[in-house]
Amino acid sequence: MSIGSDFREESHKVDQAHGKGTLWSLDLVPYVLSTVDALVIILACVGGGLGYHVVTGTSIPNLLPCCAVGLMASFIYILRMSGIGYYDLPDSAKPGTEITQILVCWFSTGILLAFFAFLLKIGGDYSRGAFVTFYFVAPVGLLAVRRFTKANLASAVTRGGIRRLDAVLVGDHRELAALGPRDRLALFGATDVKEFRLSGDPDPGERLVADKNTFGAVGDFIRRNNCREVLLVLPWNDDVRIDFVREHLKNLPVSARLLPDLHIRSLSNFVSSARQRVLAVEVQRAPLSGAERFVKRFMDIVVAGVALSLLFPILILTGIAIKLDSEGPVIFRQRRKGFNGKEFVMLKFRTMKVQEDGPVVVQATRQDPRVTSIGRFLRGASIDELPQLFNVLKGEMSLIGPRPHALAHDSYFEKILEDYAFRHHVKPGLTGWAQCNGSRGATPTVEDIAERVRLDLWYVNNWSLWLDIQILIKTFFEVARKRNAY
Repeated sequence: MSIGSDFREESHKVDQAHGKGTLWSLDLVPYVLSTVDALVIILACVGGGLGYHVVTGTSIPNLLPCCAVGLMASFIYILRMSGIGYYDLPDSAKPGTEITQILVCWFSTGILLAFFAFLLKIGGDYSRGAFVTFYFVAPVGLLAVRRFTKANLASAVTRGGIRRLDAVLVGDHRELAALGPRDRLALFGATDVKEFRLSGDPDPGERLVADKNTFGAVGDFIRRNNCREVLLVLPWNDDVRIDFVREHLKNLPVSARLLPDLHIRSLSNFVSSARQRVLAVEVQRAPLSGAERFVKRFMDIVVAGVALSLLFPILILTGIAIKLDSEGPVIFRQRRKGFNGKEFVMLKFRTMKVQEDGPVVVQATRQDPRVTSIGRFLRGASIDELPQLFNVLKGEMSLIGPRPHALAHDSYFEKILEDYAFRHHVKPGLTGWAQCNGSRGATPTVEDIAERVRLDLWYVNNWSLWLDIQILIKTFFEVARKRNAY
C-alpha cells in the first residue's frame, strides 16, 4: 500500500517527469508562504482603510495605525497557522484549499484584535468602519493566495523542483526501490533528496566493506553541504545493520530518524500531521537547534570581539616577549578536529622549543624541559590560549565547548573510548565544562580522558546560554587557581 494518498491527484506524473527546472530548498517553503500571507493581511488592512474612507467621502487619516493593526493581525494569524503545520510540506501541497481552517483562524484572529484594542484603549486611532472592511476583505485574499500557492507547489513537486537540501537518505536497496514519489513526499516532504544506497551483497564481509565506504561518502557529503538530518530506510528487524548505522552516525552532528520500512508502511496509510509527518524512530538527536546555534554564535562574536579589543596590548607584549626569549615563530599552529570532524588550524602562542604537529605529539608534563622560560608563565596563566579568539571569530571554535586535541591524540582516544566522537557534535571551545571541573591539561591515563569525555558529553547534552555564562565566570577562578596548568 502506498502512503501519501492525498497527493494522488497532483503528483501522479512524477514518475514520468525527467526535466527539472529551478530547484528550491524545502526549508524556504514555510518562510515564503508565511511572508505572502503577511503581505496579504497588511495590504488588506491598508487597502481596506483607504477604500472605506474613499467610499464614505471622509478624509484619509494617518495610515500608520492601519499598518500597525495589519502587522499585529499577520503576526497572530501566522503564529497560529504555523502551530498546526499549515505552511509545511506536504500539507501546503495537498489538493484542495482549507477554506474552513482559514476562515476559522482569521475570524478568531479578528476577535483577538478587537480584544487587544479594547484592552489597550487604542480603538480611537483606527476607524471601526475600516476595521470591518479589513475584517471581510482579508480572508478573500488569504483564500485566493492559498489556492494560487497550492497550484504552484503541486506543479513544482510534479517537476521535481523542490528538494531537501538539509537531509540525506540512507537505506537498504530494496527499501529504497519500494519508495515511490508519493511515499517520499509524505515521508519527508520532498521527492528529491540526496540518496545513498547500502550494499545488497549477500557476502557479509563484502557488504560490510561496501557499507563502510558508503558511510564515508555520507560523512563527506554532510560536511560539505552542512546537512542537519539523516533519514534511514532500513528493515526494522535488521538489528545488525541498524546497529552498524548508529555506530557510524556518532561521528556526525546530525539528527537521524528511522522511517517506516516496507512492512510497516503496508499496515497503514499514514496520515501526515503538523509536527511529525509519519511514525519515525529517533535514533540520534541533533545537538543544538538552529536558534540555539544562532544564539551561541552571536555570543561568541560579541565576547571574542570585545576581548580582543581589550586584550590587544597584552597580545602585543606577549609576542615581543616570546621573540626575545627564544628562537622561533610567535604563533604555534597545530591541526585539530572541530565541529563535524572538520580539521582546522588552531592558534596558540608558542610556549615550547618544539612545534609538533604530526602522527606523534607528546603531551606536556610537569617541569617539561621543552617548555621555554616565558612559556611556563604563559601556560600557567593560560595566556597562550588567547590567539584562539581569532579562531572563534572565524567560526572554527566557540568560546565554550570541548577542548580540541591534537589529531594524533584524537585518533588514539577514538579507538579506546566508544563515545569520544560525540565531542565533535558541537564546536570546540577555549574553555569548557570539563576544564571548569578540574579536567584540564594532560591526560596521561585512560581514566583521565574518560572523565573529560564524560564532562564534555554532559555539556553537549545540557547546553544552555546560562550554562555558557556560568562556565565563563568559573573559568576566571579556574585560571587563577592554575590547577593542572603546566
